[in-house]
Amino acid sequence: MMRVLLLAGTTEATALAGELVERGHEVVSSFAGVTTNVADRPGEVRSGGFGGVEGLRSYLSDARIEVLVDATHPFAAVMPHHAAAAAAAAGLPHVRLLRPGWEQGSANRWVRVGSMAEAATTLAELAPRCAFLAVGRQQVAAFQGLTMRLVVRSIEPVEADLADAVFVRQRGPFTLEGELALMLDNGVEVMVTKDAGGTATQAKLIAARELGITVVMVERPAQPDGVTVLGTVAEATAFVGQMAGRPTTAGTTSAESREPA
Repeated sequence: MMRVLLLAGTTEATALAGELVERGHEVVSSFAGVTTNVADRPGEVRSGGFGGVEGLRSYLSDARIEVLVDATHPFAAVMPHHAAAAAAAAGLPHVRLLRPGWEQGSANRWVRVGSMAEAATTLAELAPRCAFLAVGRQQVAAFQGLTMRLVVRSIEPVEADLADAVFVRQRGPFTLEGELALMLDNGVEVMVTKDAGGTATQAKLIAARELGITVVMVERPAQPDGVTVLGTVAEATAFVGQMAGRPTTAGTTSAESREPA
C-alpha cells in the first residue's frame, strides 16, 4: 500500500482520506495554518505550512511519501503550484483533485470576472442598494470603500473596514429556503461569489436565479501546467490504487522501498 500526502481542506479531501485508509493506505492529511475546527478523519493529520517548494520537497522525502494528492480548495492560488513543483523535484506521482465548477444555465444572470479586485469594480459599477458577499472572510477586504450596504457571510469573524455591513456567521451546507430568506430579508440585489463548485453552497445560486438577482462570479485561478486533474473522489482513489506496486524512481516497488535494509 502507499503512503499518501493529502493536501486537505475540502469535503472531497475528507472523503478521500476515508476511502484510502479503508483500502489500507497510509494517509497524512495536511491543513494550512489558517484552517480551524479540523474535522476528525482517518489517518494522520498535520497543520501548518511547509516553507515553500523546497520545504515541501524535503517533507516528502523525510516523511517517506510515495504519492501526493492535492485536494486543496479550488481557489487555492499558491499551493497547487508548489505541490506540482515539489512532486516533480521529488519524482513522485501527483494528482490534483478538483471538483468541477458550476455551470451557468440560460436563466442565470451571471457576470464572470477574473479576480476579486475586478469583482469589487464590477459591483461598484452595478451600484445595487444591497449586495451579498459570499466570498470568504479573507477576500472581503477587496470591497472596502464601497458605499452600498453589504451582507457578509463567513464562518470566522471578518476583519475589514466596511462602511455599512451586516455580518452573518454561518457554515454550509445551506438550504434553498434559508438562502431565499437571507436575500429577501436584506433586500439583496447583487451577489458576489466564487466558482467553488459542489453542492454544499449551490443553494445560493438557485435562490439568486429564482429572485432574478445578478451574480458576479469570480473565476478560479489557473492550475499548474501538466498536472492531471481529477474531478471525483472515486477517480482519486483509483489513481492511488494504480500507483501501488508500480516501480518508484529508484527502481523498487513501493512495498520494497519500506522494507528495512
